[in-house]
Amino acid sequence: MTKPALPRCGGMDDAATKDPFDIDLVFHLLREAVARLPKAAMFELRDRGFGSPFEQLVAALISARTRDEVSLPVSERLFAVARTAEAMAGLDEARLIGLLHGATFPEPKARDILALSRQIAAAGAVPDTLEGLMALRGVGPKIAALTLGVGFGRPAISVDIHVHRIVNRWGYVAATTPERTMQALAAVLPERYWIEINERLVPFGKAICTGERPRCGGCLLIQQCRQVGVAPTRPGADGPGAAPSPRRRSPRRPAMP
Repeated sequence: MTKPALPRCGGMDDAATKDPFDIDLVFHLLREAVARLPKAAMFELRDRGFGSPFEQLVAALISARTRDEVSLPVSERLFAVARTAEAMAGLDEARLIGLLHGATFPEPKARDILALSRQIAAAGAVPDTLEGLMALRGVGPKIAALTLGVGFGRPAISVDIHVHRIVNRWGYVAATTPERTMQALAAVLPERYWIEINERLVPFGKAICTGERPRCGGCLLIQQCRQVGVAPTRPGADGPGAAPSPRRRSPRRPAMP
C-alpha cells in the first residue's frame, strides 16, 4: 500500500535523524512506555473479571464519551446488579438510569442497553461478528471492535480518538477520520497487533502523545515517529513538547518470539 507524502513538522523530524519505521519495535517500546500507566478501561475491566462478551459490550457502550475514571466504577456498579443479558433485560429503565449515574447520556444509554440485552437474551448469545454487533442498538464500529477483540479474543481494530491521532502522527497511515484510520490500519497493521493497539495507545495518548503539546522530549518512540502535524518547538527547550537530541537512536529491535 503506497502512502502519500505527509507534511512533517519543521526541523524536528529531518529524515537523517529518524530511524526506519519498525512496527515490531514500536510495540516493544509502547509496552515499556505505558507499563506504569493506568490501563484502558475495557482491558482493566477484563483483568478485574468482567471480560465476557456481554460485559465488554455493555461496558464499551457505557464508556462512549465518558472518561475511563468514570466508566470503570459505573460499569462495576452495574455488573454488581446484572452481568448477563437476561438479568439486564429484567431491570426497570429508571433503575438502570440510576445505576448509570455519572456516565454521559445515561438515559439514551439505558434505553440502548435494555434494547440490546433483550435482543441478545432472545437470540441466546452475543453476536460474534462485526456486522452482527453493529446491528444492535447503539453499537458502532469502535464498540463492536472492542467487544470482538477484548470479549471474544478475535482480531479486531478499535479506533478511538487516541488511536486515530497517534497512528497518523507517526505517519504510519494518513486518514482523516477514525473510520478511515481503521480501514487503513487493517491494510498495514499485522493482525497480531489488532487488539493490542487500542490497549497501548489509549494510555499512551492520554499521558504522553496528547492532543495538544505532546511530550515528545521524553518519548521512547521519538526516533520512530514522524511527528506529522506536531508544531515545532525550540531545540533544547524545557517542557512536555521539548525537542529531543537528534543523536538519540532507537534501541536494537528485540528478537521476535
